[in-house]
Amino acid sequence: MLESAIRQALKLKRIAVVGLSKDPAKAAHSVPQYLQQNGYKIYPVNPFGGDILLGEPVYDNIKDISDPVDLVLVFRPSSEALAVVEQALTRSDVKGVWLQEGITSSAAETLCQEKGILFVQDRCMYKEHVKLVD
Repeated sequence: MLESAIRQALKLKRIAVVGLSKDPAKAAHSVPQYLQQNGYKIYPVNPFGGDILLGEPVYDNIKDISDPVDLVLVFRPSSEALAVVEQALTRSDVKGVWLQEGITSSAAETLCQEKGILFVQDRCMYKEHVKLVD
């Protein structure tokens, strides 16, 4: 079932990246950059990220994004995941939530299941994309 969710989530091309980092050495920068270079539209969400990251305007929160968002990719600690997911699900267009490798939340998973939203946790979107492309 998880593999199916991963495959479906990877088809979602408009991604709000919560916690996108300014630091190119961090996965929270390099993973979204890779996705961007592979056809995904990235919406950086980071209240401390400045005005532009990866050539895109930076948003303070998910609600501020006026364009459609298919997937929310989370690079925040597990303790913050539920709050991010709750905010994401205030939008009617979000079809999936992906908690990056090392991030888990059973409460967020339950919430997504109740809402019929795709949910992936503790997996690296870059690694999963590379597996399917190869």
